[in-house]
Amino acid sequence: MAPLLSNMLLVPTRVILRLYSFLFWAVIYSLSSLSVGFTALRLAWPVCTKPKKMFSWQARKTAPDCLSDTSLGMHHYIQIKDSGLRFHYVAAGEKGKPLLLLLHGFPEIWYSWRYQLREFKSEYFVVAVDLRGYGNSDAPTGRENYKMELLRHDIQDIIEALGYHKCILGGHDWGGILAWSFAVYHPEMVDKLIVMNAPHLTAFKEYLFRHPSQLLKSIYIFFFQVPKLPELVISLNDFSMLKEVMTDSQRGIRSKTHQLTVEDIEAYLYVFSQPGALTGPLNYYRNIFSSFSAKRQDVTVPTLLIWGEKDAFLELGMLPYIEQYVQKQLQKYVVPEASHWVQQDQPEVVNKLMWSFLKQKIK
Repeated sequence: MAPLLSNMLLVPTRVILRLYSFLFWAVIYSLSSLSVGFTALRLAWPVCTKPKKMFSWQARKTAPDCLSDTSLGMHHYIQIKDSGLRFHYVAAGEKGKPLLLLLHGFPEIWYSWRYQLREFKSEYFVVAVDLRGYGNSDAPTGRENYKMELLRHDIQDIIEALGYHKCILGGHDWGGILAWSFAVYHPEMVDKLIVMNAPHLTAFKEYLFRHPSQLLKSIYIFFFQVPKLPELVISLNDFSMLKEVMTDSQRGIRSKTHQLTVEDIEAYLYVFSQPGALTGPLNYYRNIFSSFSAKRQDVTVPTLLIWGEKDAFLELGMLPYIEQYVQKQLQKYVVPEASHWVQQDQPEVVNKLMWSFLKQKIK
């Protein structure tokens, strides 16, 4: 009798799960279609009136000098045995000191950690890596090669290839999302976690579908689900979207002291203007919804969460949703007037917060 009852209960449960999955993906595809329509309307006028300008872009042939600035560290490559992928990284400080591994976001590369590479090399072996698909690291083709479990495995492989068993892990934006996930699945490899303007994915899912304002701010994520079109749109007008997202008054770096220079901007454009260079990074977004987990994703390592107050992409209201998943020591700081690009926007404040956290003993 008991097995029969169990089977009877199991059938409706499966039906409910399938229905939920169908509705979830129906919403995702609907929002993706709407985002394409909004983008088409927004671009229709400039494309029709200035087609030559809009469809003009060029790959940068020479890297700006800032990318080879030795004060930031030395350039290295490591090849991972399991995946066969080669990763590029910049390292500052003495190997053998505690490893501070830094993961960048989009549209960034290792260079977004330039202030931290200089700051922490006195006491740490600081490594800023180009993630899979970015910069001088390998970029396998196919969105299936950018699933969360593969990206987590990259981090594990990089730590071990550097000769370490654990690290202090820092991440911003997509790098922060990966850092959250890695700390959930490999807490034994993370001494301390530092995340900047990046949501814990489960918290992001909960907040996103309950707050229309965040849904609107995240419309670009739904647009990125579409194949090929986002790469074209981002390239328009010589990659003007990439320039504006980090420099305009609403979304870009707000600090007048740390505005990106022409050379800084060219450093990012040198990478993303290369043929096919946008597809790998966009594939992170194309796998984001399949990365949502139904299981509770608790973080059990000491965590520092730094958030730029004026983030144009992620709302402050998300923070309580994130906090509930940190089960150990959590320190949270909102940096006044700082943008989404907080470690570049106010590096002195960020570095001070990092030093304080790193010097504290684990309870």
